[in-house]
Amino acid sequence: MDKDRLRELDRKLIWHPYTQMKDFEKRQILFIDRGQGVYLYDLDENRYFDTISSWWCIVHGHNHPVIRKHIEAQLKRLDQVHFAGTTHSGPVLLAEKLSQLLPHGLEKFFYSDNGSTACEVAIKMSLQYWKHAGEEKREKFIALERGYHGDTIGTMSLGGVPAFEGPFQALTFDSLTVPPPYCYRCPCKLGAYTPGRAPNCNLECIGFLEKLLEKEGRDVAAIILEPMLMGAGGMISYPAGYLERVRELSMKYGVHLILDEVATGFGRTGRMFAMEHAGITPDFVCLSKGITGGTLPLAVTVTSQEIFNAFYADYTEGKTFFHGHTFTANPVCASAALGSLEVFEQERVMEHLPQKVERLQEGKMRFADIPMVGDIRGIGMVAAFELVEDPRTKRPFPAEKRVGWQVYLKGLGKGLILRPLSDVIYLFLPLAVTVDEIDRILELTFETISEVYGSVA
Repeated sequence: MDKDRLRELDRKLIWHPYTQMKDFEKRQILFIDRGQGVYLYDLDENRYFDTISSWWCIVHGHNHPVIRKHIEAQLKRLDQVHFAGTTHSGPVLLAEKLSQLLPHGLEKFFYSDNGSTACEVAIKMSLQYWKHAGEEKREKFIALERGYHGDTIGTMSLGGVPAFEGPFQALTFDSLTVPPPYCYRCPCKLGAYTPGRAPNCNLECIGFLEKLLEKEGRDVAAIILEPMLMGAGGMISYPAGYLERVRELSMKYGVHLILDEVATGFGRTGRMFAMEHAGITPDFVCLSKGITGGTLPLAVTVTSQEIFNAFYADYTEGKTFFHGHTFTANPVCASAALGSLEVFEQERVMEHLPQKVERLQEGKMRFADIPMVGDIRGIGMVAAFELVEDPRTKRPFPAEKRVGWQVYLKGLGKGLILRPLSDVIYLFLPLAVTVDEIDRILELTFETISEVYGSVA
């Protein structure tokens, strides 16, 4: 089918996610035809750096031959089978490999198919665990304001990005929230922060959680948060010490800790898992996105033997965990995940990562020269720039200016896909990117933001 016909059909038939379709009433949507390495190519063979890893999931670059080989081999044997009372080799071998990478104590694997469901599984398991343990009152969950854990009704109830929730609040349950460790906009108003640098404080913001647990701890089932990096809430990176204190408080008050590593897992923060920065082990960890290298949908919720044991009983006791998905532990997806882990081993990905992280994190600092860049933050292979109208007061741009959208459009012309989070421009790079490519991406991003500043100043 010709290119114009494809574009016409897309405009006529498709409703894209997180997209105001009216934006494309008179503008062509970016139509990607193929991918290779860290690049995406449109129908006209224009090349773009995939600077956001296709929504934070591409790890080893597009179309990696090792992962493709695993997928092709699996398709010749078994494409799909239900996972209730049936098993097959892929998820078993994947669990074995993941158990060798995860902290000791995380040893029971429950598969699903995306990040939202991985987190939904964790909160349901936690809630049911407390029922089996005889602590019926533990029905509340604590989350961080601006935290994001998915788009299912349960996960939308946890913290939340207000713009995402919109009219759905009538469907969600009430959760307890505390201000996040958002250093640039410090909830404690300490003013001890320099953009791009570690905060000079005693993590006073942990006090919000401590006070809440003092009051509500006996009724709380679990705390859920994204470790080291809050994604959709604005790419907010925070100190490992905060995560350590959260774990200490969860243990003090006997509350489960759920770590949502959907975006941060598989090397993205410079460690295989973000929890390693703090040296902690949660009660649940939720994994997805990069688990297959970004090629196919798969997720897993990993928990402890203790939690598993609370569900292990005669069927008549009614302790079965009644939750599942049609494509739970799909054989082809599990094979893709095994292929991704093989790439980690063969190409010694984590061994080569520190040089790339250093180049990105040092290179991001030059953006301080652009007057509308209020904050510079990042961790691992992630760098973010918060654009503000007045850097002195940190006043945001009026929403109608859509500065982030202007950056996105300008970036396309330079071969960059820079999908903003409102007025936060970020790089969420595939681990396969080279140092030279990092330099080029930073250069083009700097040019893009500088040119937009020239038009809005």
